[in-house]
Formats: sequence, C-alpha cells, structure tokens
Amino acid sequence: MRSVKSRRLRKKLYLDEFAVKGVELDCRLTCKEESELATIMDDFLLYIDSLNLCISGGGDLTSFAGFIASNERYASVTEADLSNISAWLKEQKIVSEFTLGELVDANYNV
Repeated sequence: MRSVKSRRLRKKLYLDEFAVKGVELDCRLTCKEESELATIMDDFLLYIDSLNLCISGGGDLTSFAGFIASNERYASVTEADLSNISAWLKEQKIVSEFTLGELVDANYNV
C-alpha cells in the first residue's frame, strides 16, 4: 500500500518505492590470532566493496555481526548479492557458520 505522501516526500523519507533494503549478518569464526581476524576482515571488506555494498558492525576472534547495505543512495542489497556473499563466506576456512537475515528496510527496520 502506498503512502498518501507526495513522491518528493516519499523519496526524501526513503518510503515505498524509495525504501532501501539491507540485511543482518552473523558469523562464527575460528580465529586463533588477531592477524587471522585482520586478514579475514580485510578480505571481506574488499569483497563487500567490490559488490558496491558496505557493512557496519564488529566482533572478536570468535564472532562477527554487522548490517550490510548498498553504497548507492537509493539502492538495496539484492538476492544476487546475498547469494554471492553466502558463497564467499562458505569458501572461508575461518568462518565456521554464518547467518544472513531477511532483507529489511535499512532506515526503518521493517
């Protein structure tokens, strides 16, 4: 259902057709040293950036959690992006398990 707000206001508020979708990520890691963690995080950030996405979050040697969104102003994470991220994480020996949540509104968490 569309809002009764004008198109200009919907765009300004990131509503309806201008909603931006992102996804939660939760990873379990098997890092034994800080250098392993730094390497996997650097590699992951470069990979995420290559998909024109960004991530915010944090973690330690055993786990990492974050929220993935698009670098573009009105773009969203796509199902193809989720498949690519999932495949990349499955290839990593340090990642013991991970969960990618459902796509949610990045601004209103709906």
